[in-house]
Amino acid sequence: MKHNHKKMKHKDGNMNKREEHSEYDHKPFENEPLGNLPKPEHDHDHSSVEDKEIKSWLLKMIVAWIFTIQIAFLMFSERLFSLELLEPNIMTIVILVLGFPVIFLVGFSTLKSGLMGFVRFYFNMDSLIALGTVIAYLTGIFSLFGFMSDYSGVAAMIMAFFMTGKYVEARARGRASQEIKKLLELGAKKARVLRGNNEYEIPIEAVKIGDVLIIKPGEKIPTDGVVIKGDSAVDESMITGESIPTDKTKSSNVIGATINQDGILYVKVTKIGKDTFLAHIIELVEEAQGTKVPIQKMADKITSIFVPAILVLAVLTFIVWWYFSGDLSRSIGVGVAVLVIACPCALGLATPTALMVGSGMGAKRGILIRKGEAIQTMKEVKIIVFDKTGTITKGKPEVTDIYSKVKEGYLLEVAASVEKLSEHPLSHAIVNAALNKGIKKFKEVKSFKILRGRGVEGKIGNKTIAIGNATLMKEKKISLKGFESKIDEFEGNGKTTMIVAENSKVIGIIGVADAVKEDSIQAISLLNAQGYKTVMITGDNERTAKAIAREVGINEVIANVLPEDKARKVEELQKQGMVAFVGDGINDAPALKQSNVGIAMGTGTDIAIEAGDLVLAKGSLIGVVQAINLSKVTFSKIKQNLFWAFAYNVVAIPLAIAGVLHPVIAEIAMALSSITVVTNANLLRRKRI
Repeated sequence: MKHNHKKMKHKDGNMNKREEHSEYDHKPFENEPLGNLPKPEHDHDHSSVEDKEIKSWLLKMIVAWIFTIQIAFLMFSERLFSLELLEPNIMTIVILVLGFPVIFLVGFSTLKSGLMGFVRFYFNMDSLIALGTVIAYLTGIFSLFGFMSDYSGVAAMIMAFFMTGKYVEARARGRASQEIKKLLELGAKKARVLRGNNEYEIPIEAVKIGDVLIIKPGEKIPTDGVVIKGDSAVDESMITGESIPTDKTKSSNVIGATINQDGILYVKVTKIGKDTFLAHIIELVEEAQGTKVPIQKMADKITSIFVPAILVLAVLTFIVWWYFSGDLSRSIGVGVAVLVIACPCALGLATPTALMVGSGMGAKRGILIRKGEAIQTMKEVKIIVFDKTGTITKGKPEVTDIYSKVKEGYLLEVAASVEKLSEHPLSHAIVNAALNKGIKKFKEVKSFKILRGRGVEGKIGNKTIAIGNATLMKEKKISLKGFESKIDEFEGNGKTTMIVAENSKVIGIIGVADAVKEDSIQAISLLNAQGYKTVMITGDNERTAKAIAREVGINEVIANVLPEDKARKVEELQKQGMVAFVGDGINDAPALKQSNVGIAMGTGTDIAIEAGDLVLAKGSLIGVVQAINLSKVTFSKIKQNLFWAFAYNVVAIPLAIAGVLHPVIAEIAMALSSITVVTNANLLRRKRI
């Protein structure tokens, strides 16, 4: 469908007045026929594995109980109400027929998994259930020939309760990983794209790299890109956890799923599908939930020994009971009860469920756990080492102080006019300070020179302006009289002093520093209060480094460190205890790898992020405190779960051996133990970090 429209300038009474007319000449959006769209270059169809698993177990549970309820009615009508509905052998045959689909169809995957363990001599949790149900079912067949009592109905009940437990576990695990589902739901479903001179609303799957998207106020940004036109604030809280909107102008990067607030943005697509920031977060969370912490590996090792030990114990129990009682049927019943109740399902669920909940909680707060073992290691850390630039500080020089003999506005205007011709970070800081003061027009500069390692120089009208360090002033024989004490003060506080001279006379000095992040002081104060030793490693000179350390409260400073030596310094600190390293740059990657726990700032380089065990999406050091607290509460929950799993077996197995527990009651108890562990893991959500 094509319609003729007048040119749209996107000016609306409800829109922010700062939005200028579009530089594009295009028609308003229309729905383009799907046949005209390019084939999708990416795929956003993340089908929920958890939902499929839940539905599968639900179906199995329902089918199992449809047959098992009939079996229970036949069994208990005779035992409880003395109603002999069928002749004994006929009843056994009916129970065997009703039980067959429960055990061999509904329970096929369990039987296959369990019995394959016997073939490969590698036993698992299903081995106990498989053996117990098959033995109980076979007693029904043998009972027809008068060899023993019939436990075939018990076999169906065991499998039905087992399926019920599996369904409840799947539901709980699905809840444990619901943060991933929430992240998936954040993504936009459609995008407004500019093609030629027309706007089209298209499915997100059809967006291509290089497309220009138009995002109006209140709309989700469909995918990652860079702003090429427009001015707005964007709510990034769903990604970073930061509630304050972030200003976006031309050349600003934007993240898919964040919300544009009050201006129209034209965004050029740079990433799609699995390459987007949101997809990367989801991938990290899924990886974390699939990893094993050391304590889980220990539990798995115990399980690998525990299952064959229980098989041996069940056989011995059967032999002892048969030897002393002479009752074959009773002995089989006790042996089956031991097999069923000892199934270590709770032991297998203890760690992964808590880890799933913990990693989900972290993702919600912008703490991405790349490696699950970091959860256990983090609680043992004694020393936290920080890189300076971009970690403690913003990584972007800013004007912090001005001392002037002329009007401050004039000083900034003159300095910025010259510095805008330079690409040096210190020059950018002065230009930005002028812009923030409302200085929009700069003076014309002639004869501009960059004086390497010293500063810059240029002419404004008939005035020669020199801006730089004390070396430049000395070279030009410009006196610093009246400014020496202020220069010393600035530099003593770790600031770079830019001296501004006009016609060989100093008119003012500008202090520039890589400003400390707003929450660095609070975060390091909290870490110090918790007893951690805080250390800063930096390539800066000792004077600047110590000034920053004093400001934020760092315990120890290691200055003048070359990038390649950071990992070696971390290794030396590890002699004093476990070390966590927090960094954001390419040169931090070796130190992140060397440390016991590497914490990468999400605002940093991809190389640093890939080297980290944890990633802080917000780029805030408060995330370090939260990550430590999260690791403590998550590991505490893992230990609780393991305790309950072991305690259950310690109490239940002797009762089963003593013949106190009927096989069906044993299966109910086993299912309840698994449900208890999963429910306890979900209680982790109530913890504040």
